Amino acid sequence: MSTRQLTDRLGGSLAFGGDYNPEQWDPETWKQDDELMRRARVNLATLGVFSWALLEPEEGRYEFDWLDAQLDRLHGNGVAVDLATPTASPPPWFTLAHPDALPVGPDGTRLVHGSRDTYCLAAPAYRLAARRIATALAERYGDHPALALWHVHNEYATICHCDHTAAAFRVWLRARHGSLDALNEAWGTAFWSQRYGSWEQVLPPRATQWHKNPGQAVDFRRFWSDVVLDAYREQRDAIRAHSDRPVTTNLMLPGYQNLDLWAFGRETDLVAIDHYPTAPGLEAGAAAAYDADRARSFGGGKPWLLMEQGTNTVYSGDRVLAKEPGDILRHSLGHIARGSEGALFFQWRQSRAGSEQWHSAMVPHAGPDSRTFREVTALGEAVARLGELAGSTVRAEVAVLHDSDAWWAMDVDGLPSAELDYPGALRRAHRALWGAGATVDFAHPEHDLGRYRLVLAPALHLLSDAGAANLRRYVSGGGTLLVQQFSGAVDERLYSRLGGYPAAPLREALGIRVEEYRPLAGAELITLSDGSRATAWSESLRTEGAETLAEYTHGMLAGAPALTRHNFGVGQGWYLSTQLADADYAALVARLLAQAGVTPALPGLPAGVEAVTRHAADGRRWHLLINHGDQPVPLPEPAHDLLTDGPAVQLPPGGCAVLRAN
Repeated sequence: MSTRQLTDRLGGSLAFGGDYNPEQWDPETWKQDDELMRRARVNLATLGVFSWALLEPEEGRYEFDWLDAQLDRLHGNGVAVDLATPTASPPPWFTLAHPDALPVGPDGTRLVHGSRDTYCLAAPAYRLAARRIATALAERYGDHPALALWHVHNEYATICHCDHTAAAFRVWLRARHGSLDALNEAWGTAFWSQRYGSWEQVLPPRATQWHKNPGQAVDFRRFWSDVVLDAYREQRDAIRAHSDRPVTTNLMLPGYQNLDLWAFGRETDLVAIDHYPTAPGLEAGAAAAYDADRARSFGGGKPWLLMEQGTNTVYSGDRVLAKEPGDILRHSLGHIARGSEGALFFQWRQSRAGSEQWHSAMVPHAGPDSRTFREVTALGEAVARLGELAGSTVRAEVAVLHDSDAWWAMDVDGLPSAELDYPGALRRAHRALWGAGATVDFAHPEHDLGRYRLVLAPALHLLSDAGAANLRRYVSGGGTLLVQQFSGAVDERLYSRLGGYPAAPLREALGIRVEEYRPLAGAELITLSDGSRATAWSESLRTEGAETLAEYTHGMLAGAPALTRHNFGVGQGWYLSTQLADADYAALVARLLAQAGVTPALPGLPAGVEAVTRHAADGRRWHLLINHGDQPVPLPEPAHDLLTDGPAVQLPPGGCAVLRAN
């Protein structure tokens, strides 16, 4: 099962539409929806995401007539359906009947019904109810002509620390470690008198006096990610028993879901994500590229789907900002450029009441006579012109290393600095590459990296022995690797590497040995010998074959290496032991790209113009361009623009183009 099945059911077109909740509206509004969807060129609507209480008003009794009518109506209007299982929002009767299935926080507080995500994924009653309704939906709609895609759950994220979780955690630990002795060894329980004498003594990492045990904390995150994946698989398999349509779930990037997203990429028929930027303007464009590149990478480079975005929504701190004119097209095209098979939104019509009544929608409260709907309609027309891109892929020569274990390890208590930020480090590395015009994949440290000219490792605090050996092979074989501060410090068990950091095979490739971590105080800013500025972190290291490119100039580290380069095999290992200021970090990344021979997808464009190439299996190519600047930009050579169905010679300020390359 693949995105090809989806695009085939959409008549060879890319997907356009979003979540549709007709149960919130009356039949007169449905008639208007039919006409407006035709006008906007909507061809895919997601149904049922939060409809459990309507579909199963009491345990075991289903009411499907209303959903039958909606699928038939949409099909008659030329709109395919992405049918969701509604398990992210259990109905009141379920939580009343099964209060033990409500989630419990680390402090022992049990939450009550009144929002969404009020469930524990480890509770047997919840898992049974979820499988039951998924099965009922699949039996009824598995071969419905409107059905194009299955959408399991919604944004899996809720973590629970209840007794059901504790029991499941102990089962998982037995399978992982085999014995209590092995568990005690893995968690280092000889410290602080934590040694466990029976399995019943082992609990999830609940609220406690001070620092939690790091091994326990990371194992719990591994365990919970497996619980979530098992819950998804159960519903997916129940659906597959009655339907041949692709099955997915919507992953919520960048940091909302702290899960093993590589595992989800292997288990879904296509990766689907939700994207909501947290800053306006240029940074929103960079964030779209970051999430899109991650989505494509988690799916192994295959086409994927932007399942949700907000038409007019930028979540910035304590307020929701409005997007600027043209952002709807720019943000959507940013995802399509990087492999998405369409652009969907949450939601079609803005709710009149309820917890998300101020969440933007394709049809806002103001109705179709509005800037937002006019831009939605223009986007629908644009997406309809891009059907020939369906199934094409994106190629990258640069990778950023991404490992959930490393993320979880950097979230434990007791690290040398509270400023260590795993997702922030990844975003920063990607942002520098994006600003330089490089197309980026994400990769796991143990993946085959041979196809990449340049690999950045911005935050590999935890690095497995296999990962360290793999990175050594990559450099020896001709790759260029940049490893950044506090990397390779601990192994899979969170045991510190002895004899100097990072892990020995990686030290050999880098030609350095770190002896001491020296976080900087507060807002302290230092200057290196090459004039670049740095903050937050420094390290005492010595070279063991590497060349020093920049030195510290302050305190006890004055004259010590800060940035090094080592020729190893036929490749190079670079090591950066501090956190450079953004401009200086961008300059370093540009230097590495040039040295590695990585050029932009479309050379000759100025900074601020995003360009990505999609490749078809038959050799066809398309350049997708977004001008994030406020000045017109002439194109290197005229080309046919699919968005206008005519020749393009320049990009206007804020403009976009999709150019046939051959």
